[in-house]
Amino acid sequence: MHARFSFCFMKHTLTVLLLIGAFAFVQGQETLESLKRKLNEATTDSTKIVALTRLAREYQYTDLKKSFEHIQKAIDMAESKNLTWAKNLTYATIGNFHGISGDYYSALKFHDLALNMSIQIKDTLAMSKNYNNVGETSVILGKLDEAYYDFSQSYMLGSKMKDKLAMAIALHNLSTVFKEMGQYNRALDHLMMSQKLSDQVNDYEGEAYNLDEVGEIMRRMGNYDSAHRALSKALKVARSLRLNINDLVPDILIKIAKTYSTQNDHVRALAYYDSAYDLYIKTENEFGAASVELGRGIIFMNTRKFDQAKKFMEGSMKIANNTNAKKLEIECLQSLSKLYEDLGDYKKSLDYFKQYKGLEDSLYSQSMQAKLLQNQLLFETSAKEAQIKQLTRMEELSKAELKRENLIRNILVVVVALTAVLLFSVYRSGQRRIQINKLLLQHQEEIKKRSYELEQLNQVKDKFFSIISHDLRSPINALSAILDLLDKGNITPEEFSKLNKELRNQFNHTKGLINNLLDWALLQMDKLKIQPEKIDLHKLVTENFKLLSSLHLKDIKMINSIDTDTICWGDLNIVNLVLRNLILNSMKFTQNGGLIEAASQQQGDDIVVSIRDTGIGISPEIQNVIFEKTAGYTTRGTANEKGTGLGLILCKEFIEKNGGKIWLESEVGKGSTFYFTVKKAR
Repeated sequence: MHARFSFCFMKHTLTVLLLIGAFAFVQGQETLESLKRKLNEATTDSTKIVALTRLAREYQYTDLKKSFEHIQKAIDMAESKNLTWAKNLTYATIGNFHGISGDYYSALKFHDLALNMSIQIKDTLAMSKNYNNVGETSVILGKLDEAYYDFSQSYMLGSKMKDKLAMAIALHNLSTVFKEMGQYNRALDHLMMSQKLSDQVNDYEGEAYNLDEVGEIMRRMGNYDSAHRALSKALKVARSLRLNINDLVPDILIKIAKTYSTQNDHVRALAYYDSAYDLYIKTENEFGAASVELGRGIIFMNTRKFDQAKKFMEGSMKIANNTNAKKLEIECLQSLSKLYEDLGDYKKSLDYFKQYKGLEDSLYSQSMQAKLLQNQLLFETSAKEAQIKQLTRMEELSKAELKRENLIRNILVVVVALTAVLLFSVYRSGQRRIQINKLLLQHQEEIKKRSYELEQLNQVKDKFFSIISHDLRSPINALSAILDLLDKGNITPEEFSKLNKELRNQFNHTKGLINNLLDWALLQMDKLKIQPEKIDLHKLVTENFKLLSSLHLKDIKMINSIDTDTICWGDLNIVNLVLRNLILNSMKFTQNGGLIEAASQQQGDDIVVSIRDTGIGISPEIQNVIFEKTAGYTTRGTANEKGTGLGLILCKEFIEKNGGKIWLESEVGKGSTFYFTVKKAR
């Protein structure tokens, strides 16, 4: 997949930047030495930023590492001077570099930032470009619904500007969405419309990109002769133009190699892979070279040359790991799992399969967080615009009010006989206006409060759905894989016994997650009724220690230092839930041989309960957010136990519901102590 946009469209962005001044040197083809000279001669921040960006883009064809070095300098300068237009330009450029390097999640992060910058400065052309960049990355990550929305937005902006090149590029990229959905005829229709628009504006690069996509579609349809014709022509056009689409040439070569591989013509496939590999090495593109390595490895696996296949796959995975190319790493892990299955080493096959699924689930969670960040940025931008509009309206109303008061004052001067009556009327009108303004202010505050609460709840809901989709999927996937192995007879009783212990831990975690989610749901729906009663704290802690110690494999000493006559007043279910979560939390972060101690002391009408452990402790920055709803911080315990990020949030909400408060004291490496208060029984 090679969606179109990145650098062929940048010439439009740079044309816009000419309006800022001193950017004439970016027009036309310039050598690296010429660009370096321009950078040294630049006297303003604006010209230096554009020079660094232009130089970074030129280096992408010879030395990608230098591209990153130059664009990072441009970003640092743009951020230090807080130049929104420059941040838009530099974020979009480094996003493209991350995409070339295979780090698609970093690419998506910077493209989202660039999109928000262009929205702030209301640059329609830049918005169209950035929507295309975000959509391109979304297609690669499999988020086709979001990609369709982004490409459609880009097309509508291009149509609004009557920019046929922007419309052609958006149509080309929309075809990639339909291609990934298997709707090949619709994809070909969009490519045909894109080519017509490209012909109208002499967009010669468009033919190379469109033929490249046609070739890939034909390959997927099994029409190999048509695929070869389209890809060969795309390669010829791309090489003849000698424009800034050199990154397209190795991509076409890889597609030709895949077509021959599908036809079992492995000799020709390897030859085209070699050509693509040479181009990637020439430009020091490690990710591109690693993609070729994986392709070679798959060919050797299919021809049962397992040693060579293993060598290429492991080499590709090493580069993917070093360059943070997580999607390529997933493909390598999946291929290695298949390789060891073919070799009959089912234990290693299962290990690679678990790594593949774990990384895939982790990236899904990161994607959700990135989306939440994007929505937050869009919300903040919209809120600022709404605030400006509101202030403008208030200023207009204020001017109108002043005019009205002047008119009344003039009438009072002219009509002396009606002074008393008018004064009385104005007084009454003023009183009514004050009352109305008070009501409006109260209503405004109420709306703001409700809006903030809804926003908070929506963020918490999104986080919980993300947790559910990740934490419930993992044990089910693991169980499914083990059942498949059992069904095929590829697992011994000893291996099953070890896996059974791991599965039991995962399902214990899932059980705790579901219990916490149900408790949270009851609390949010106001279905939780507080029923206070007398509670024997010593007895309740003893019961929890006994129950929870039986569920964990760690050797941890538990001491109940609460006096036997300590009686508190509160809801039994709430106090029990809080104790259970705090004890579980201490067990999670305490090593074997550690200590957990429960204690209490009276402070006036309250009893302060403490749960102290000798675990790994909590850093100060995490202490500041650990009880926040929208943070939901979680990490693995000393025995690699999983957490959900919900337990402490629930504890805070339940304790406050019970009329108490909760806090903690901790020092890294010396353990933690959690405190909460309950009312003393009378």
